[in-house]
Amino acid sequence: MREVAILLVLALLLNGCGASSTAVQSAASGGWQAEMFGGDGTASGFSFIAQWTVTGSGGALTVSDFQFLTQIDGGCFPVKGEVPTGTLNLVYNSADQLIPPSSFSFVVTSGGNTLTLTSLTVTGTYNSNNGTFSTLLITGTWALTGGTGCNGSNGTFNMTQTASG
Repeated sequence: MREVAILLVLALLLNGCGASSTAVQSAASGGWQAEMFGGDGTASGFSFIAQWTVTGSGGALTVSDFQFLTQIDGGCFPVKGEVPTGTLNLVYNSADQLIPPSSFSFVVTSGGNTLTLTSLTVTGTYNSNNGTFSTLLITGTWALTGGTGCNGSNGTFNMTQTASG
């Protein structure tokens, strides 16, 4: 019986050995596409693509490319020239599945307007064999503050890692 208990403890310990935190964070680097729902008038209908690298254990995003895909006449943001920053912290279990408190924060500032995306819902499964995620999805809320016609709008969003990511 003692040998069985030792083998069971050893198996549990080995099962807990999944991917390293650095590998999981790094796998979330690459291309992303966001679609936002809600808002009103010129402060609605946003979607964008971004390319970033997740760095360090704090999950800081180094954004190398960012572009809105939608442009509403008189809208809150130009097509280019934004300054995005953010963090993506991924927490996973022994089966390499993302779990709470995984989190995401992304802030885009331009011309006195600030678009803030926040999420505590990041889902996906990390494949330690090839270092990628399957169906990595971030869902959350967004809020817009700033210029004329843009202040106080909010809604929900979905973000997915693109094939190039």
